Amino acid sequence: MASHVNAPLQGLVSRTATDDWEHALITGNGRQGALCYGGPDGVRITLSHERLFLPLDEPLDPPETASILPRLRELLFAGHYQQAADLVCEVAAAGEEGYQRLRWIDPLIGAATLTLAFAPAGPATGYRRSTDFTTGVVTQAWLAPGPVVVETFASRVDDAVLIRATADGGVHARLSLAPVDGAPPRPIAFRIDAAPDTLTLRATFEQRWPGAIAGYAVACRVVATGGITTVEGETLHVAGARELVVFARTTVAAPGEDTEVDRAASAAAATLATLNDDVPALLRAHESAHSALFARVRLQLTEEGDRRDTEDLLDAPVGPALVERLFDAGRYAILSSSGELPPTLQGVWSGNFQPPWCSGFTVDGNLQAALASVLAARTPELLLPLFDLLDGVRVDLRRNARRLYGADGILTPTHLSTHGRQNHFGPVWCQTFWTAGAAWLARFYYDYWRYTGDRDFLARRALPFLREAATFYLDFAVPHGGDYVFAPSLSPENHPCNTGSQACVNASMDIAAVADLLRNLLTATAVLGVDEPDEPRWQALLAGLSALRVADGGELAEWAWPGLADNHAHRHASHLYSLWYEPDPAILASPALRAAAEVAVRRRLEWWRGAQSDEMAYGLVQVGMAAAQLGLAEEAHEALVMLAGRYWRPSLVSTHNRHAIFNVDICGGLPALVLTMLMRCAYGRLDLLPALPDAWPQGRLAGAAARDEIVVEYLAWTPERIEAVLRSGRDQQFVLGLPPDARLVGLTGVDDRHRTGDGAIAVAVKAGVPLRLRADREPAAQRSVTAARERES
Repeated sequence: MASHVNAPLQGLVSRTATDDWEHALITGNGRQGALCYGGPDGVRITLSHERLFLPLDEPLDPPETASILPRLRELLFAGHYQQAADLVCEVAAAGEEGYQRLRWIDPLIGAATLTLAFAPAGPATGYRRSTDFTTGVVTQAWLAPGPVVVETFASRVDDAVLIRATADGGVHARLSLAPVDGAPPRPIAFRIDAAPDTLTLRATFEQRWPGAIAGYAVACRVVATGGITTVEGETLHVAGARELVVFARTTVAAPGEDTEVDRAASAAAATLATLNDDVPALLRAHESAHSALFARVRLQLTEEGDRRDTEDLLDAPVGPALVERLFDAGRYAILSSSGELPPTLQGVWSGNFQPPWCSGFTVDGNLQAALASVLAARTPELLLPLFDLLDGVRVDLRRNARRLYGADGILTPTHLSTHGRQNHFGPVWCQTFWTAGAAWLARFYYDYWRYTGDRDFLARRALPFLREAATFYLDFAVPHGGDYVFAPSLSPENHPCNTGSQACVNASMDIAAVADLLRNLLTATAVLGVDEPDEPRWQALLAGLSALRVADGGELAEWAWPGLADNHAHRHASHLYSLWYEPDPAILASPALRAAAEVAVRRRLEWWRGAQSDEMAYGLVQVGMAAAQLGLAEEAHEALVMLAGRYWRPSLVSTHNRHAIFNVDICGGLPALVLTMLMRCAYGRLDLLPALPDAWPQGRLAGAAARDEIVVEYLAWTPERIEAVLRSGRDQQFVLGLPPDARLVGLTGVDDRHRTGDGAIAVAVKAGVPLRLRADREPAAQRSVTAARERES
C-alpha cells in the first residue's frame, strides 16, 4: 500500500473531509462493503453486507384480482382509470389485513461503524483522500505534524475489509465499533464486546417474520504491530504501534433462533483468524482479482495527466476530462457492488436503517440502469447475480401471475429484496398494473448470449426465462378492436396529462418490451433448433400487437391507446424502450416513426433543461441511449452533460436527485451511454462512432464488447483519422458502418467484403483474426465530392 495520497491515473483525489456517510469514498467486493469517511478527528469505516436486509414486512400473497379482471378491463376501456386502480386496493384490503396500509420491501441496512480516533502529536493539516479504481484501495491521509495514513480495501479473495493505519511516531488511537446512526424501524438488540485484539458487534432482530434472518454479526481482528493494546469498556486503546491493521467481516445470521447470531459471530471470527498479517500480500491477491474486471475496458478522451481534485472537476463546465473520470468511477462502483446479488439502489453500501425506497432492487428501471454497461464493458459475469436473484424468486413470480391475473408464466414486482411477491402498490402507484418487467429483464438474458455466444446459457437459463415470460403475455394480452392490447397497463410512474391517473391501457413500453421479447424468443428457438409448441401463438401475438402511435404533437406517443395525451414533464422516458437495445425494426423501417422518435427525444430534453427536473437521474440515461441509437450525437451528449454535471459528489458516487440521495444506478447508466455513442451493434451490423459529439474531437476506446461476440480491441479517432482493431469470437459475416465523414483507406483481416447500399461494408471474418481498418475523415464539402466519385465507380 502507498504511504501517502497519490493522484491515481484511474481514480480520484478529493480534499473533502466529511462525517456524512453519503459523501464517503467506497470500496467493496460485491459481498462486503465499506464507506470510508471522517477525517483527522476520527476516521470512520461503515461496514455493510449485500444480504443484510432488515425484516420489515412479512411477505403476503399478491392480491387476488384475477377474479375482477373483467371488471377492471371494463372500467379501463370506458376511461375510468382511477376507479380501476382504486378497485385493486379495495379488493386487496378486503382480502388481507396487511394490505390496509402500504407495504414496503425489507430495507438494506448498514451493519456497523468502526471509528479510529487518533491522538495527534500536533494540529492536523493537509487532509486528502483518494480512491484507486484499479486496486479498490481508499486512502485518507494528513499531517499531524508527520504523515498519518489510513488505507482500506474490501478483499475479493479473502472476503474481508482490511484497514491499515500508519503514523509518523507510531499509531496512538482509540478503536470503537457501534451500530450505524439513526433509529431502526424495528427493534434490534445490540451487544458489543471488546478484547485486546478483537471487537465484535452482535445484532439480533427482535421482531422478524418467519423465515427471515435472525440478525448479523460484525467481527474485527486487531493487530497492533510493535504497540500496546488495552481495553476500556467497549473501546480498544492502541499506543505506539508501528502499524495498526484491522480485519473486519460482516456475517448475516441464518433464519432461526437468536443463537444463530452467535454462530454468525463465531464464523466471522474464525474466517478472520485464518488471514495472515502480511497486508501487502493480501492486497496483491485482491488486486489481481479486482483489476481483472476493471482493466478490461479503457476510455481516454483526454491526454493522460489530468488528475485534478474532483471538487475542481465538478466545479468546472462538463468536459471530456470529467466524462472520462466518471466512466471509470461508475464502472468501479458497479463491479464493487456486484457479488452474489446485483447492486441495490445503493450498491452494497448503507449507512443507516431507513434508506430511500428501502434500497432494494427496483426493476422498473433503476436496476436495469445499474447493469446497463456490464456487457459492453466486457464483464458479463456481473450479470450472473441478476439471473441468480430472479431464479431464487421464480416461485413468487409465478404466484404473482396467477393471483393477479389468473395467468401462467411469471410476473415481476416493481420492488424486491428478500422475496419476489408483488406487495407494494397503492391507488396512485398502481404497480400491479405494470407487467413489462419480465419482458425487460428477458432482454438481459438474451443479450448475455448475444455478447458471449454461450449456447449452453441460452438453452439452460435464457430460454426457460424467456419462455415463462412469454407465457404470461399469451394469457394476459386481450383482443380488442382488432389488436392485442395490454389492459391494465402502466408507463412507469407517469400519467397521461389528461387523466391524472397512472392506470391506463396499452402503454407503449408494454408493446415495445413484449415485441422485443417475442422476437428474441423466436430467434433463440431457431438458433437452438428447438421445436416449441407455443411458437405459432408467439408469432400471432407479435403480429397482433398494436402499432406504436404518433401523438398529435408529432412525437412517439407514450401511450398507444387513443385519447391518452403525452406528459413530457416526467423523469422516466419509458416510451423510448424500443430504442435502448436493438431498435424496433418497425422504427428503423418507417421514416415517420423514426422522425417521431427524434421528436420524443427532444421533447424530453426540453423538460430536463428546466430547473424542476432535479430527480431520478437515470431518466437521462433512457433519453440519451435513445438519442445515441438514432445517431443524434448532440442530443445524446446533452443528456450526458446533464448526467455528469448534476448527479455526482466529490466521492464520485452518483446521486438519485440533483446533488441528493446516494444512489448507484447511473454508475452503470453513464458508461452505457458513452459506449453506445461510440459503438452501436444490432441485427448483425456494427457502427463505429455512431453518435460522436463535437465535444470529443479525439479519443480512444480499448477492450469494449459488442453483440455477436465482437470485441473492439482498439478504436481511436482524431479530426483527421479513424483507426480500429476488431476481433470476432466466431466465423461470421456482419456489416460495418462508419461515420458519414469517414473514407475507408485500409482494411485487413477479412475474407471478403463489399459495399452495401448505404455505404457500409459487409465483411466476412474468421474467429480470432484481427480486423484492422483505417479511415480518413473529410470535411463536409469534400464529402459530397467523394460520394459522387464512389457512385460513378
